[in-house]
Amino acid sequence: MSFIVWIVIGGLAGYIAEKVTKSDHGLLTNIIIGMVGSVVGGYIARVLNLQLAGGFLDQLVVATLGAILLVFLYKQIKK
Repeated sequence: MSFIVWIVIGGLAGYIAEKVTKSDHGLLTNIIIGMVGSVVGGYIARVLNLQLAGGFLDQLVVATLGAILLVFLYKQIKK
C-alpha cells in the first residue's frame, strides 16, 4: 500500500473513531490514531483468521475498528 493511501485511510479512520468515541482530536492526531489503528486492527484480523479482500473499504473498516479500540483503551487508562 502506498504511503499516501495509508495516510488517507488513517485520517478517515481516525476521524470516524473520533466521532464514534465523542473525542476531540486534531487532524494530525486523527491520522496517527488511524495509522496505528490499522496496524492493531490488521493484527487482530490476522489472529482471528479473518479473510478480507484487501480493498479500500476493507482496509478502512479494519483501521477504523482498530482506531476505535485505541481511543477506547486510552480513555479507560486515562480515567
